This record gives sequence, C-alpha cells and structure tokens, in this order.
Amino acid sequence: MSTANVAQSEGRSSYASAAPLEFKSVTKRYPGQERPAVNELSIKVPAGDVCVLVGPSGCGKSTALRLVNRLIDVTDGDILLDDRSIQERDPSDLRREIGYVIQQIGLFPHLSIADNIATVPRLLGWDKTRINNRVTELLELIGLPEDVRERYPGQLSGGQRQRVGVARALAADPPLMLMDEPFGAIDPITRERLQDEFLRLQTEIRKTIVFVTHDIDEAIKMGDRIAVLREGGILAQYAPPDELLTSPADDFVARFVGVDRSLKRLSLSTVGELELLAPDGYERNGRPELGPDTSLRDALALILSHGGEPLPVVDESGRVQGLVSTELISGVLSE
Repeated sequence: MSTANVAQSEGRSSYASAAPLEFKSVTKRYPGQERPAVNELSIKVPAGDVCVLVGPSGCGKSTALRLVNRLIDVTDGDILLDDRSIQERDPSDLRREIGYVIQQIGLFPHLSIADNIATVPRLLGWDKTRINNRVTELLELIGLPEDVRERYPGQLSGGQRQRVGVARALAADPPLMLMDEPFGAIDPITRERLQDEFLRLQTEIRKTIVFVTHDIDEAIKMGDRIAVLREGGILAQYAPPDELLTSPADDFVARFVGVDRSLKRLSLSTVGELELLAPDGYERNGRPELGPDTSLRDALALILSHGGEPLPVVDESGRVQGLVSTELISGVLSE
C-alpha cells in the first residue's frame, strides 16, 4: 500500500508516531567555499526524542536541518529516516512525511487558519470530514479557540501564528518534525510560554524532533539530546543536557555552555524531585508558594529575592507539601 493510501485509510495517524533519524558521516560542500558547511556529521536520534542542534552562527546547524527534508542534498554520507536512506525517496513525498516549522512561520496570508493547517492533508488526498476533524483536534491541542479557524494569519498575534505553524506541521501526524529557530522572533515572555506549551505537547505526541537554536538555555530546556556544532559544521559534543553541563568535551563546549553551567543544571530538575524540609510550624505569610514542577533555578531565584528564607511547595489543592531552601538546592549541585 502506498504512503498516500495509508494516509487516507488508517485512523487518525498517517504514519508511524515517531521514527529514528541518523546522520551517517554527512558532509555538505558548497561550490567556491573553502570548507564544508557540514563536515562528517554523525549522530543518532532515537524515535520520540528531541535533538537540538546548537552552536555559533555559521556552524551549519540550519544547513544540517535542510538536508533532512532534501531542501538541499548531501555531498557525502547519508541520512536515514526510519532506517531508510532519504536519497532513495522522492523529495516531495519525503517532505509530506516531515513536519517543518520555521522562525518566520510561513503561513499563507490569503488562506484561513483552517486551510493553512489542512495544507498537507489535502495534498495527501484526505476527505473533507477527516480534514475538518483534524483541524478541530489540532486547534484544541495547541490551545486556540474553535472560532480561530475562519480567521486569517494577519488577524492573529505572533504567538498565535507560531502555534498555528506547529499545528500545520503536525497535521498529517508525521513521524519527524524539523524546527528551525521556531521561537526566535517572539518576545521573551511569549517565547517561554510557547516553549512550555510545546514541551507539554511533546509529552502527548512523542514525535522525533530536530530543533535548531542559537540559544544554549533553550537547547537545555527543550532537548533530550544536544549536538553542539563548531564553525565548519564539526560536531564538538553530542550528549544529554545534564552530561553536557557536567562534562563538557573541551574548552569550546565549556565556553559555549557558559561559566554558569552549574546554574543551568538547576533548570533540569524541579522542586518536586527533592526531599523537602518538613513544614512543621510553617505559617503562610504572603511569600511565594511554589508548585512541584517549579525548576530549581526558578526556585533559587525566588528564595534569594525574598530574603533567603525557605519557601513552601504546594500541591494542586494548595496543601503545603514541604519547604525548599538554598541548602537543599545547593546539595543538587554537589552531586
């Protein structure tokens, strides 16, 4: 059965929910350039993981991303999607199997939000009822009201348009998503909200995702694995965030991650993971109360900004579960 027929006949999903991706000694050279844009890149991304490509300008991270969906072709090496070479695939068919989100969002201004989201399902030949149901499902998934479907991109905020861009990339339920600086052109508050929303989505959809950013803090927050590239498209280190922060491979990685990498580690853990201090005798006095999903970094900042005294951690019903202190948090850094 062809991919298109599978897309039309099988339930909600068009393809496998997630697929592994592998770069095998991938090199990209442009004519007239002294050195490759990407130089013998080899990494494996397990199905359902978020891999973040990060590095300074000109390190080849966006080039590596565009190689995956054959917007440009590799010079040497190979890329395997679900253990099959992308070079064996028709580029148009391949791109319909890969969600693609870019910084500029790229929505069609003359199409409604519903029609923008439906772009790939229409190309795959889905019927109108299935497309309509999928648009409704995705609007709910990204947290936008149903009445947005008849609006046009110009009538939405930047954050809303970015959400629609993610919905469009998810429309055919692809096994792989590529995201090139997707939140880079948005104000910091909206950006953090979208990051949190996307991480929530990922717990539900479990896609394989390759995510490009220049921001190491965003990489640490978003990635299951991080590939740090240096100029010339050379892989400096490929590791989970905690390993990258505790054991940088060399001085380049250490400098790129930053001298505050110990503090960055605190963003990887939450107060709910600590053995909290007993709240015996604690009285609520107007100080901030933390949820169990508050990062240790945010908790430390709040504690220090409120006189250094321990702060309470409360559950969803508002009951105090315990207290978190600077000493508890510093203990994590010594592990």
